[in-house]
Amino acid sequence: MKDTFGTQGRRVCATAAETTQLGVELGQALEAGDVVILDGPLGAGKTTFTQGVAQGMGVVGRVTSPTFVIAREHRPAGEGPALVHVDAYRLLGEGSSGDPLGELDALDLDTELEEAVVVAEWGGGLVEQIAGGYLRVELDRSTLAAADPASEARVVSWRMVGR
Repeated sequence: MKDTFGTQGRRVCATAAETTQLGVELGQALEAGDVVILDGPLGAGKTTFTQGVAQGMGVVGRVTSPTFVIAREHRPAGEGPALVHVDAYRLLGEGSSGDPLGELDALDLDTELEEAVVVAEWGGGLVEQIAGGYLRVELDRSTLAAADPASEARVVSWRMVGR
């Protein structure tokens, strides 16, 4: 990952658009071989954040939740790595081998993982096994919604682990 994003931080995003913009900033800093783990409850903004990452990386294709397909691959529009967007919860669900790298390889993606950026939703505790280092991003909507139930705001915090 390029130094332009920072290896740790915290930002309050008042709207979904601000969450997307933060993702754009991260996407512009990501490089082939980077792994990003997104954690947060249902509706926290993981896919919204990933849409921004995709914009920042300049990949093609509509970014939607990978829940029903387990993983989606988005090719770069020009130079740069592909984006592999994974639902890690489903990746290691019932019937899996328990080996995240093996399960990703079994998806028969066209891109070698070392040549792509992997963004894994629900990845905490699972995807760490495929990378020596990764960026852990936590999205929290509940803290600010407790004070204002109508709020779209979320707290996004991140930190590099293992590099």
